Amino acid sequence: MDEHTHEHHHNAYTRTLNRAFVVGITLNLLFVGAEFGVGLWANSLALLSDAGHNLSDVVGLALAMFAFRLSRVKASDRYTYGYEKSTILVSLCNAVILLLAVGAIFIESIHKLWSPTDVAGTAIAWTAGIGVVVNGVTAMLFLRDRQRDLNVKGAYLHMLADAMVSIGVLVSGIVITHTGWYVIDPIIGIGVALIILISTWKLLRDSLRLSLDGVPAGINIEKIAQLIRNVPDVESVHHIHIWALSTTEVALTAHVVTRTLNDMEQTKHDIKETLESHGIGHATLEFELNSAPCGNESHCG
Repeated sequence: MDEHTHEHHHNAYTRTLNRAFVVGITLNLLFVGAEFGVGLWANSLALLSDAGHNLSDVVGLALAMFAFRLSRVKASDRYTYGYEKSTILVSLCNAVILLLAVGAIFIESIHKLWSPTDVAGTAIAWTAGIGVVVNGVTAMLFLRDRQRDLNVKGAYLHMLADAMVSIGVLVSGIVITHTGWYVIDPIIGIGVALIILISTWKLLRDSLRLSLDGVPAGINIEKIAQLIRNVPDVESVHHIHIWALSTTEVALTAHVVTRTLNDMEQTKHDIKETLESHGIGHATLEFELNSAPCGNESHCG
């Protein structure tokens, strides 16, 4: 792919994702206001809990969009990688916000479980039904690009979880309408919190790993080392470091031991091409001859 084509695809991806964020934020913000109002009127903890969760997702979407745009700012003398790392910080922030929401929902649900109050089942069912549509549409906006960016994946998983939660709230509204079992409402509230917790845990774990410059999920350092060793003229490789520059870009540094330095440029090109095909777009390589004097280097026998 030539540079012009790559730039065209990159710009198209940026426009599409920006549009998805704006539409998703607008839809969910309107729904949160409506759901919160109906929840207060119907005295439904399930609706209020879901509204709180949806509000945290709106904040998360806004932060993700901000980080996405910030990551496009060009590098400077002070920030030589630009602001790409901000996407990781936002991902971590989103996970923390969701965990706080889980704690609040759990506390209120337990309280209401012991002291259930009357709720309007029909209003709950209709509002939750609209929530299924809104959350489902928002999730579809991020479906195509969810594997390219941890923040986009987080947004997709959150919206998908929201759609499932709304289905649960819809069922609770129908059950309450036909049976009068008001205790179902706080039970659904607890279910909402559990679903949020499960969907948040992996996001929190991955965000923490990237924040500490750990190897990104899906990359096996031993497999990467073997791929480098498989390149012609490479004798061995050591001092490998792999970390994330952002939620979409991965960097690597390594010392490569070769039989000769005559074809170093070709060897470097082959290694970088191999790494790029496995998701590592920024590679810094230091070449050494296998006949170099032995010190503390790991390639020395």
